[in-house]
Parts: sequence; structure tokens; C-alpha cells
Amino acid sequence: MLDAMPASIKANPKLQELPFPYNNRPFCRYQPIEKRIEHAKVLIVNDLLRYESDLSELAKAEWNGAAESKVRFENKISAMACNNIAQNVLRLVRQPKTLTVHLSEVAEAAQTFNPDAIVMSGTLSDFDYYNPEHLEKFKKFIYQTEIPVLAICGAHQLVGMSFGSRLTTLDDLEPSEKRTGRIVEHQYRFIKIVGTSDPIFKGIADKESGIWQDYTLEDDILRVWQNHGLQVEGVPEGFHLLATAYLCKNQMMVKCSDNQLIYSVQFHLEKSFEDWSKNPTRWEHPNESRDGRILFENFLKLALEHNRRKI
Repeated sequence: MLDAMPASIKANPKLQELPFPYNNRPFCRYQPIEKRIEHAKVLIVNDLLRYESDLSELAKAEWNGAAESKVRFENKISAMACNNIAQNVLRLVRQPKTLTVHLSEVAEAAQTFNPDAIVMSGTLSDFDYYNPEHLEKFKKFIYQTEIPVLAICGAHQLVGMSFGSRLTTLDDLEPSEKRTGRIVEHQYRFIKIVGTSDPIFKGIADKESGIWQDYTLEDDILRVWQNHGLQVEGVPEGFHLLATAYLCKNQMMVKCSDNQLIYSVQFHLEKSFEDWSKNPTRWEHPNESRDGRILFENFLKLALEHNRRKI
């Protein structure tokens, strides 16, 4: 790691004047990626629409002749989303095993695959466009499963809705009232941790750990990738709020009771290795999504601990 300002920067006063949040350094710390988890079986859930049979009657009516093209586009996006999740598992676990299934298949897959953890992808379409049988089936599953779950973006909203929360646009309208032209939280944004004692944030109290960025150690802040136009209103019963922001209040929550461990995040923490792999060199800001990567790794560790306690 870089513990001091490089000589080339010291020799250039202009570079020393460049602003950088919290520490006034004109550079990022370099952190190598290490596989610290020995093994993990992860069930990856594709929450997007695959076939026209996944659609509700409302979707078929409103999309009219466009249903086929919309489903085709969702399939394209789902491949990228699920691959990003898989890359996190493959990069963080020495002996990984993954299986990707659709939302409608999660209950059966959980029983046969017997995963250590379930990670659920984001979504594109509003849930009233989904086959209601699939949503009801998932609701029954998520209420009773004792397999640790990490729900991302649209899956965060699906978990919130399944436990009784209302979904709204970011300006507090019903989704059906504003299908297009929504306010969207997009690109990298800062969010505030409000549940610093939760083990998902392990290392924040250790200022010398070198794991978290300075803005997290000094101000309990995360820098995460956002891309959504809906939000979970409030926090469902049984959950605790872990992170918030000015535009979307419920950024991260957890349910750790009734033998369940469910973390859900509004942001895309799985984007970590997509960013990392796109860098021309590993020295060119490889920590763009580091906060998400740390959370993902901590979740896997907590999932394995949760399962050991049940034995």
C-alpha cells in the first residue's frame, strides 16, 4: 500500500494542491485483491424477466406488441448482472461453486443445490409487470428460508415489498403513476452508514486496518454505484436500517432474527470487479467500487458463520 505521498507528487506543487476528500491526497491507496474465503456455494438469482410467461396480464396489455423485444432486452441485461455477481464470488473465494436460476425457481433450487448463500440480482421492470404467481411464490420462500440472502437493487425492493413495505418513485408517487421520466439515482453516490456496529461493516472501528477508504473511517460514508428510480418506503418490520441518503432513505437494511440473515442493498455492490477489470492498469483507481467489494466479502463470511451456528 501507499503510506506516504510519492516523490513525484512531492516534487510537483500543483499536484499537491489537488483536492481529495477527507485526506487531501491526490492519489488513491492501492489494495491487492486476495481470496480470503476458502469455499462457498452461492445460488445466484436472476430477478429479471426471461419469457413472456413471466409477465403479468397488465404487462402483456400495456406492452402490446413490444413484449418480445422487452423480454429480449431483459435477458441481455440479466446476463451481465448475474455475471457481475458470479465474478465477485470467483474473485473472493478459493473454491467457489455457483448456480444461476430464475426468480421463479429459487425455492426448488435452494432445496436441491443447498447453497451457503443466495445473492439476488437487480431488476428493470416494475413488479406489477411480473407474473403474480412468481411474486407470491418468492414471498413464501423469503419468509421462511434460513439460507443467508443478499438482495441487490430491485431485489432489495422485492424483499421490502414481500415483507409489507410500499414501493414508491423517488418523488413519492406510486410506480404506476409515473412509468417514465422518473427521478433516477444514478452513478457513484455517497451514502451514510447509520448501523456502524453491524458486522457487515467490520473494520470501520480499526483506523489502521487499511481495508476501508478514509471517508468511511472518518465519516461513516460509502461510495457506491446507484441506478434506480424506485425505493422502499420506510423499513419493514423485523429489519434494521443500515445506511441512508438524502434522496433514497432506505439504502441498506438487515433482518437478523428468526434464524434468518437477510441483507438488502439499494445500490449495486456487485459492480466491483466489473470496474476493476476495465482499468487499463491495476494502479488506475482500482478501488472505484472497493466499498461494494468489502461488503460482498463480509456478507459471504457472515453467511458461512450463520450456517455454522445452525449446525
